[in-house]
Amino acid sequence: MSRVRASLLALGLACGAPLFAADDDRVIVPGASRSGSPAQASAPGGMGSVTLVLGLALAAAGGWLVWRNRRGTPIGRDHRLLAVDETRSLGNRQYLVVASYENRKFLIGVCPGRIDLLSPLDGAAPREKARE
Repeated sequence: MSRVRASLLALGLACGAPLFAADDDRVIVPGASRSGSPAQASAPGGMGSVTLVLGLALAAAGGWLVWRNRRGTPIGRDHRLLAVDETRSLGNRQYLVVASYENRKFLIGVCPGRIDLLSPLDGAAPREKARE
């Protein structure tokens, strides 16, 4: 295994040596790239203005979509066909749920492994009569 690694290392050095041979005369000074001339740093009117115009166009399109959608009426609780009217916990992840669908109400039992229809309910009884 060491012969394979040695031959791969020698091949890598032989292939990479011509790439670095031309730069042997150059001296690298830390921080030299920061002290470059201002003309090299950024050209005026380059990609900065294109990015600004593109950003403004996207913001305008988003604003228009929000403005257009504000007039629409979202579906509220009154417009839904299926709704959960009331929920009571029985403990240990067990619940009683009163659900309504198209003006009919149902009593549903919910526990971790199953959901059961316990009883269809008759109309909307006032709370005072239900407690008596």
